[in-house]
Amino acid sequence: MEPELRPFAPEDQEFLFKVYASTRLHELAPLGWSGPQQEAFLRMQFNAQQRWYEMSYASADHNIILLEGQPVGRIMVMRGPHKNHLVDIALLSEYRNRGLGARLIGELVAESKKAGIPVGLQVLKNNPAIHLYERLGFVRTGEDDLYYQMESR
Repeated sequence: MEPELRPFAPEDQEFLFKVYASTRLHELAPLGWSGPQQEAFLRMQFNAQQRWYEMSYASADHNIILLEGQPVGRIMVMRGPHKNHLVDIALLSEYRNRGLGARLIGELVAESKKAGIPVGLQVLKNNPAIHLYERLGFVRTGEDDLYYQMESR
């Protein structure tokens, strides 16, 4: 299956919430919250993330990842003259661990390498995607309380 990208559109918001929620449900399960409590919390967090992205990465390339015409995830990349920044990549849970993310990130790294610039990203310290990034050649360049900063070499 060959992934395709199409630009994000405002009508994709509910799909993006579904993707976001699918990446966070495992964190909420131990809390014992009801379905409506989980959804309210996730919507609050999602809306905050969206506002942050709109403010901080307004000129980023924001695309919906498609497989056979169906939306399966999102990728946001802020391209710059000295570094490309992978702002976000997320897939619905049923499309993870199939090589899709690795393929798209690999394409970004190849594009950046051709331009002579690195790819940077930041990832939550408890996110299993760290192993994917390391496998793809990213190294840790910094950290704070919650995140590792990583860069392709």
